[in-house]
Amino acid sequence: MGWEVRMSNTRRKPYFYNRDTNQSLWQAPPDLTPQEIEKLPGANLLSASPPSGGPEIANITRTKQEAIDILLGYKDEINGDPHKFASLAQQYSDCSSHSKGGDLGHFSRGQMQKPFEDATFALQVGEMSGIVETDSGVHLIYRTE
Repeated sequence: MGWEVRMSNTRRKPYFYNRDTNQSLWQAPPDLTPQEIEKLPGANLLSASPPSGGPEIANITRTKQEAIDILLGYKDEINGDPHKFASLAQQYSDCSSHSKGGDLGHFSRGQMQKPFEDATFALQVGEMSGIVETDSGVHLIYRTE
């Protein structure tokens, strides 16, 4: 199968990528059912709210509330364990940092969307946020430094 959902950095919308064939599609692969799409790595990206530029994100498979409920389940599963956070981020995050366990590296104020930045800098090292909503979707943040 090999499909996963990734975020285009230039268009700021999700796309489907096949790791086995290096094929990219803006629309869901026709051979996948909605249930299969929901289980793809990065599928939570499809539940993100449309960016402020307009509702151009297609193939949304969840409501924002469903995405929030999923993240709350992850938060319970993580239970403060940074290794569990990294493992779930690698499996399910739509962020380009997923391959690094969700690690965004060091960033300063003014580099992220304000709600994300505010939530991050309000955390102590080793703390995890509640649900943080930005124009890119909904997020959990675990502060490591």
